[in-house]
Amino acid sequence: MGEEREDPQKIKRLAAAAYDYENDPRWADYWSNILIPPHLASRSDVVDHFKRKFYQRYIDPDLVVEAMTSTGSSQSTKPSSSSSTSSATSNDQTRPRNTGSTTRTSGTSATAGPNTNPPSVRWDRQTIQFSVNAWVFVVAVLAIIPLVPKNLSNRAYRLSFMGTACSSLYSLYTLYGRPRAWNLQAVQAYFQSIIATKDFIYFIYCLTFVTSHLCLKFALIPILCRALELVAKFLRRNFTRSSLYRKYLEDPCVWVESNTTTLSILSSNAEIGLGFLLIISLFSWQRNIIQAFMYWQLLKLMYHAPVTAGYHQSVWAAIGRTVNPLVHQYCPFLKTPISAAQRWWLR
Repeated sequence: MGEEREDPQKIKRLAAAAYDYENDPRWADYWSNILIPPHLASRSDVVDHFKRKFYQRYIDPDLVVEAMTSTGSSQSTKPSSSSSTSSATSNDQTRPRNTGSTTRTSGTSATAGPNTNPPSVRWDRQTIQFSVNAWVFVVAVLAIIPLVPKNLSNRAYRLSFMGTACSSLYSLYTLYGRPRAWNLQAVQAYFQSIIATKDFIYFIYCLTFVTSHLCLKFALIPILCRALELVAKFLRRNFTRSSLYRKYLEDPCVWVESNTTTLSILSSNAEIGLGFLLIISLFSWQRNIIQAFMYWQLLKLMYHAPVTAGYHQSVWAAIGRTVNPLVHQYCPFLKTPISAAQRWWLR
């Protein structure tokens, strides 16, 4: 458990290595648009590097992909390998999302460097996402301040979920597009490609609460953590030359980016705690059986999805270490239903 917390990137690298790239149609499009010499394209380490880049771009943006370097005989026999690889990596970073066309970007690939500004389309998408997430952060903070009037607080509560749902849906559309055809097979394949992504998980999470009459301010913790992390990343990448940023925002943004694991663990604890709160709410007049059932299905997805599995499994393991001795000592009759629930959960 301690190792997972100390090195969360190890879990992400294992998930990236285990991902089924061959059955993901986006991988074929992505690989076909990588401008790379044939002698490099045949190397397994190069292919693995770009698979991790693909996984970072489409599945888990938090995965850290280290720069690829030429080694051994490749350097002595192919003196241009390093520069070619650097050019290919740069071209992969600056190429817009493939839309089905085989047209490739050229011209800037030879001169592009790590500090090259991204294309205007990507800049527009990132700016829209930043604006929405900054608005969500402000509204969510307004919703949890105790001194705010109840009507305004409740409205800000629902607007926070609506804003996050729109942000997640927009991110899914820009990254994955829409189903290739509106038939059962195409829609099923599309959902299989997005169901384990963080954007889809947060979209369903927000729908679960925005449509409910039950107002749980505790549910805003994951929303705040997500918005804070995305806003800090955008500011760090685009406003480093601003004197206002360096004076007031640099230290908070650096802290957020260096504590993303802490924020993810906090979100996971809040998400699991909400599941138990919904069970308790079933005994009140505000009970909503459908919402509780849907949310526990979402928690099960979070437990198995690569982008959230490490944190959720860590929290559940800690809960098990605390609860199991108490059950064995004081409530042995609960062993059977708990075992049945665990079998369903791990299925």
